[in-house]
Amino acid sequence: MNKEAEILSKFKLSHLIDIFNVLADGIYISDAIGTTLWMNNASENLCGLSKSELIGRNVAELESMGIFSPSITRLVLETGKTTTTIQLVNNRSRYLVTGYIIPDEHGKPDLIVAHSRDITEAVRTSSQLEETVSLLRRYSQEIDLMKREAQSSMPATLIGSSRSYLSLLELLKKVAAVDTTVLITGETGVGKTYHAEHIHKLSDRCDAPFVHVNCSAIPESLIESELFGYQKGAFTGASHTGKIGLVKMAEKGTLFLDEISELPFHLQSKLLLLLQNKTYMPIGDTKAYTADVRIIAATNANLLDRVKAGKFRHDLYYRLNILPINVPPLRERTEDIFPLLYFYLQKFNIKHNQERKFSTEVLDVLHHYDWPGNVRELENLVERIVITAKNVEIQISDLPEELRGMSAIEESLLTLDTSLSLTERIEKIEAELILQALKTHKSSRKTAQALGITQSLFMRRVKKYGIQLEPGEE
Repeated sequence: MNKEAEILSKFKLSHLIDIFNVLADGIYISDAIGTTLWMNNASENLCGLSKSELIGRNVAELESMGIFSPSITRLVLETGKTTTTIQLVNNRSRYLVTGYIIPDEHGKPDLIVAHSRDITEAVRTSSQLEETVSLLRRYSQEIDLMKREAQSSMPATLIGSSRSYLSLLELLKKVAAVDTTVLITGETGVGKTYHAEHIHKLSDRCDAPFVHVNCSAIPESLIESELFGYQKGAFTGASHTGKIGLVKMAEKGTLFLDEISELPFHLQSKLLLLLQNKTYMPIGDTKAYTADVRIIAATNANLLDRVKAGKFRHDLYYRLNILPINVPPLRERTEDIFPLLYFYLQKFNIKHNQERKFSTEVLDVLHHYDWPGNVRELENLVERIVITAKNVEIQISDLPEELRGMSAIEESLLTLDTSLSLTERIEKIEAELILQALKTHKSSRKTAQALGITQSLFMRRVKKYGIQLEPGEE
């Protein structure tokens, strides 16, 4: 007998009843057809009838008598799932009530347990009707959000325990609870799509479609018809049946516009109309249609720079930028590198039937790497070395050349010729750093940026150390 079973064996039914009866919240238990079996003292008091008057009576009968409205037990039996609502008891008190299904050994409903909490005073002290409605809605939304969080699986790219990332996850929860436009920014590979999906899954629209549109992947000549659809015969080559657009496909759900900076300028006014009025017009049609969609946009470009360059409408930018969210690059949350490495190591070990593990030296290199491709680069790298590593333990020799070079630089700090002067040692390390950074970033501009120096200073160093730039690296 385990410890938990041993403790439970000492409990008597009377103990359990006493525990329920000291609770200020109501507990009401019915069978699978809604017949009242038992309730605690708090629930008896809120119903205004004695237990002897309630036990054995069906909740439908009690609901018709106005004891409570609506019956949470009835709602649970109708929906077949956990349900939360605001319940009016005896036409005077309001309760936040949640009904739960207790299944039998075959997974079928055996008992229905209703838990109720009095919110009458909270409602009474609200000075205006709007405040009351807002309060009740917030209670329900918070409970729905907690249920959705419990039911959703956290995507791998949302793994992180750094302070900045935990703050981001908290912000995603708050944003999910409101139904307005969101703009997600961040470098390539940080997982903007996964963050948009996470907002959708935690929102009230979670049961409706999440439609992902990559604005840079659709030819400019086709993007309008893809977004808004078209009527039959709208243009040469159009389908004789017409086409439903992606906006319509996202009805009641979320339309995710990835790479929004690449949306053609002539279409930006139509997107603005969709954002402001929730209306759009398919190509070849003469009437506007209403769209019930939430729009989340994402970009790795600086939209303000594009506004200044005349490539992006300033009114569209401000309409998109209502709730801005910036996803930090991996190099700014280094505490999250190890959890991500081990997550993907386990994932790809299972996928490729391997038992790889990281050596200490490899972990040290990967931890100090700046990950210009962010989480996407980390994922791809781990899969690559799980497949190609020569032994169970992943060694430095299994890493790509640019990462092996990083390890060589670290070793050179310890093995430099002691006959060299300090200045000569520093110059030798600097030259090696420039060579390795150039291999990774390919161009002088990007390499200078990665090293934190100006391009002119970078070119002077290249000349000083006689480094030959290949075509395309200049």
